[in-house]
Amino acid sequence: MLGAYTPDGRPQDVRRVAVLSLHTSPLAQPGGGDAGGMNVYVSQLCRHLALFGVEVDVFTRVPENEPAHAVELAPGVTVHHLPAGPPEATKNDLAAFVPQLTRAIARHYHDAAAPDAVHSHYWVSGLAGLALRAEWSVPLVHTMHTLARVKLREDPQAAEPPARLDAEDRLAAEADVLTANTPTECQELRDLYGASPDKIAVVPPGVERTIFRADGPDRWLEADDGRAAPGRPLRILFAGRIQRLKGPHILLEALQRVREIDPLGRYEAVLIGQHSGPDELDLERLLPSTSGPVTARLLEPMPPAELASWFRGADVVAVPSYSESFGLVAAEAQACGTPVLANLVGGLRHIVHDGVTGRHVVGQTPEAWAEALATLGDHRDALAQWGRQAAVHADRFDWNQAARTVLSLYRSHAVADLALLGFTPCHH
Repeated sequence: MLGAYTPDGRPQDVRRVAVLSLHTSPLAQPGGGDAGGMNVYVSQLCRHLALFGVEVDVFTRVPENEPAHAVELAPGVTVHHLPAGPPEATKNDLAAFVPQLTRAIARHYHDAAAPDAVHSHYWVSGLAGLALRAEWSVPLVHTMHTLARVKLREDPQAAEPPARLDAEDRLAAEADVLTANTPTECQELRDLYGASPDKIAVVPPGVERTIFRADGPDRWLEADDGRAAPGRPLRILFAGRIQRLKGPHILLEALQRVREIDPLGRYEAVLIGQHSGPDELDLERLLPSTSGPVTARLLEPMPPAELASWFRGADVVAVPSYSESFGLVAAEAQACGTPVLANLVGGLRHIVHDGVTGRHVVGQTPEAWAEALATLGDHRDALAQWGRQAAVHADRFDWNQAARTVLSLYRSHAVADLALLGFTPCHH
């Protein structure tokens, strides 16, 4: 029996946890580079774990030409930066440096007791987690965040390194607990990786409701009285990394086609994010003019409070991703009272309630998206109603509850044992 247990087999209290987020830091600004929903997830989960009295050490990698250093993320949460690998190393290159990073993490606890549990995020961190679990004899909880086989299935042009597929197979078989964001991800872990349902826990992420809420200020490109202006363009917002996986090119190509369907319609899109990864998209060539009935602009990533004001200023938030294990942007937008137009994939099946808080688009094509945008342009009243319902729907996304469930998993890593707490394991 692994750690976090008393000698007579009862779960013991969890006082300290090692959280591995090696390829990206929870301190990074989401929307560019490798920073996105996972960064928000790690940051918020760790903050809320600390509120339950857990001391959290987060370990992340920095290039070898930077010094090791620690930064307090919040009271009780420290982010430790470990040098490894050259500055140009990508996240897929980091597997080669996992042994070095694992040794550095182990040295951190050389003069102190080992943590009571390890929680690794993404496959690179999972490899380190497996090694540390063996060294410390403590439970390993792993969160995949994205699944290589799902990405390859949903996007024929996607490419993933064999090392990632092998690592995800190992983690599905060897981690003590796998957390899934939605029942869809649970089923994908079972069907594509052969993971036992008895080791998968569905833990929906939360939304920071002090920031993402419907009653805050709103912002758009021009100051006016917003949604009440007659004849105003339909305001469409995209927020995320500018990469093929997130589908911003689908949105822009749809805008090129929407006037063929709706000749009298007016559409105004804002895309917030930075280029990410090797598959740089040339979005500039897809941008419509800055004047006329259909316009689009690119903006840099921004802090959460500012992003929330843009969500509130939009009529609809577009999530044209090829795959999403959850879809945090969709949850945050709905918390701001803005409906979501999203591809019918992955976690978006659960985050967006079709016809109630937004619409699902069936078919990841510009033509399908153009049809959907034209339909929304003709039904502004429905958007307003969906927005009000979205704000209520988003109440279910609670970081405090997510942290409470994860803490229970640290204490009793046998998912079936949590039935006594009213927790339902992942079954078909």
